[in-house]
Amino acid sequence: MKRAAAALTALLCALACRAQIRVQDDSGQTVTLAAPAQRVISLAPHLTEMAFAVGGGAAVKAVIRYSDHPAAARSLPIVGDAFALDFEAIARLKPDLVLVWSSGLNERHRARLRALGLAVYESEIRQSGAIPDTLRRIGALLGHGDAAEAAAATYERDWQALRLRQAGRAPLRVFWQLWQDPLMTVNREHLIGEAIELCGGVNVFGALPLLTPTVSWEAAVAADPQLIATSGRPVDAERDFARWRRFAQVSAVRQRQFAFIDGDLIGRMGPRFVQGAGALCEAIDRARSK
Repeated sequence: MKRAAAALTALLCALACRAQIRVQDDSGQTVTLAAPAQRVISLAPHLTEMAFAVGGGAAVKAVIRYSDHPAAARSLPIVGDAFALDFEAIARLKPDLVLVWSSGLNERHRARLRALGLAVYESEIRQSGAIPDTLRRIGALLGHGDAAEAAAATYERDWQALRLRQAGRAPLRVFWQLWQDPLMTVNREHLIGEAIELCGGVNVFGALPLLTPTVSWEAAVAADPQLIATSGRPVDAERDFARWRRFAQVSAVRQRQFAFIDGDLIGRMGPRFVQGAGALCEAIDRARSK
């Protein structure tokens, strides 16, 4: 009798363990859920996009500020921004999963979320290939594996198609202006740096060791970029590129090759990043034609 009870207990345990969802996040930690998440808080705009992209939008109960895509996300409660979180509101919502951008949220806030006993998935996307991987992981956590696989496969197909279209293009020197004061850019390890290379561009500061280095104006002018690009809106051109116009010896300035790429596309590490990369490739192609 005892053996039968023990065997039954072992069987039930094995079934329960199999029913659990286990996903390793980008911090190396394993996120374990007893069942697909039904109450999700997203603390990064790109993670909000991903949750909706895999068909899990109905499970998202609150978001961080600037989570404005898709349109349905705009009506969700906001529980903070990159600088401050409303932990009381988060606790009241009783989430069974919190999606976090590691670089976008300080360690103190991440630790406090875990101190509340919440399951936390940390995302840190540095390469294009990590976007479809993240879609699949979030899909598994939300119980939408099939939809996640479809979204991931679409991204991979579009990225490969863009790569093939740009293959063999002549190199063109590109400076990506992440910020204008101080002057900041990206290296080749940055996701935008990868897009520059895919487009046949040569990131003039790609070899620097820091992901988002600050550079001097002297060094930027000496690099003589043929295209200066940033994320933003064309109406901001005078503000964002005003100082460059003093350096007529720079090829991009002389040829008036400045480009704005929609920041919601290329500045977020979500499924629309491939569209942002495509817009960057078009800008590089226009500059190349000069």
